[in-house]
Amino acid sequence: MKTKNRSLLSKLFKCYSKEDGQLQSATSASTSDENIDDKIREACKDLVLSDEQLKLVMERLTYEMKRGLGKETHKDAIVKCFTTYVQDLPNGTEKGNFLALDLGGTNFRVLLITLDGQNFDMKSKIYAIPQSLMLGTGTQLFDHIAQCLALFIKDLGMQDQVLPLGFTFSFPLTQRGLTQGELVRWTKGFNCSDVVGNDVVALLEDAIARRNDVKIDVCAILNDTTGTLMSCAWKNRNCRIGLIVGTGSNACYVEKTENVQCANLNDYERQKPYMLINTEWGAFGEQGTLDFIVTEYDRAIDDNSINPKKQIFEKMISGMYMGELARLVLEKLIDAGLLFNGKCPTNLKKRGKFFTKYVSEIESDPKGKYTNCRQVLAELGINNASDQDCENVRYVCSVVSRRAAHLSSAGIATLLNKMGENNVTVGIDGSVYRFHPHFHDLMTEKISQLQSHKFGLMLSEDGSGRGAALVAAVASQKR
Repeated sequence: MKTKNRSLLSKLFKCYSKEDGQLQSATSASTSDENIDDKIREACKDLVLSDEQLKLVMERLTYEMKRGLGKETHKDAIVKCFTTYVQDLPNGTEKGNFLALDLGGTNFRVLLITLDGQNFDMKSKIYAIPQSLMLGTGTQLFDHIAQCLALFIKDLGMQDQVLPLGFTFSFPLTQRGLTQGELVRWTKGFNCSDVVGNDVVALLEDAIARRNDVKIDVCAILNDTTGTLMSCAWKNRNCRIGLIVGTGSNACYVEKTENVQCANLNDYERQKPYMLINTEWGAFGEQGTLDFIVTEYDRAIDDNSINPKKQIFEKMISGMYMGELARLVLEKLIDAGLLFNGKCPTNLKKRGKFFTKYVSEIESDPKGKYTNCRQVLAELGINNASDQDCENVRYVCSVVSRRAAHLSSAGIATLLNKMGENNVTVGIDGSVYRFHPHFHDLMTEKISQLQSHKFGLMLSEDGSGRGAALVAAVASQKR
């Protein structure tokens, strides 16, 4: 079975409910460990979190969020709770053509969205960002983006139109307004020079101006979580939380404006009842706040990252690190003689060679079947794995992914408790949530156990791109 087909297989383990838009798992989210050797369980035990540990995570996250929202404590807070300056959700009256630029990983998307009430048409194209640009200068990065934007617009024959643009920029920002955002720090493998501390909207506008061949009005900058929330709110008016569990992890939510003390809001903004808050919870765990659940595997991940001691919570949850976490556990088990007769192939000893998609594929095998697992192991140079070896590998993958789902759940439970409302819908996007066969069920179960408010989980079918266009639409109507 080819890798592409196996990637599609994990999609088949999901089915969609048209009535509520929620993602449902077609298999049980529980993983039996009755056939797992005690020594293997011992090696994985620190990755298995109790409800008591998760509730302590919630307590500390609540405390850090309050510091992030506070005027005097915001500067030193770990969880910054940045003001987005988005105070209006879509109401269905938005009309026109709007651009969206979605930058948050090794690829970025450009979209043209045509809105007409509850109808929309979307055209989009994905562009790659070479490694050299991810680590080059800010000017090089934004010139590349502007070039791709211009090509996209010209291909549509719309270069003579003034097009409002919503800019999804999925990195920590300090916003001074809806069209002003200073990069706090790079994450997700980026390290472009001369961008941190600068207004990324101005950098984009300068790059567009240098070309002088298209007419773009940047109406708003936002995070991908905000885009996800806005996109889902367009379909479901109860959506009040946006969550990303993909390459990175972050969440935003609707907060009472009176609680947002960290921002310098004008009288008009202060009079509005709500404000979307970008928590930047990926940074949670810095300064030792999650040391009580950090494992030897997490420390190894952190030590070898490009941002040591940063984004601790994200490194325990997101797709950028999940496969490597599993690889580190597998390597330890092999070295202890508990897996593959103690023989470790060269590929499994290399950092980054056990991809996160392998975790989803291996856990998509039906109980007692190891088709995907054997294919993955064959790609790594292991062709003689026993059924017990495959069962052990699946156990390791399940422990890593379950911890990610439970930590995500603790974060969402914290937001639900802080909002104190029932029937809140959580809009979710990201490859981990989208493709892992059990993530949705694991989250649904654990969020219910950690708090008492009614809630729903909703897959963001169109990603954060449509949300960016919706923010631009709402903003442009008010100009």
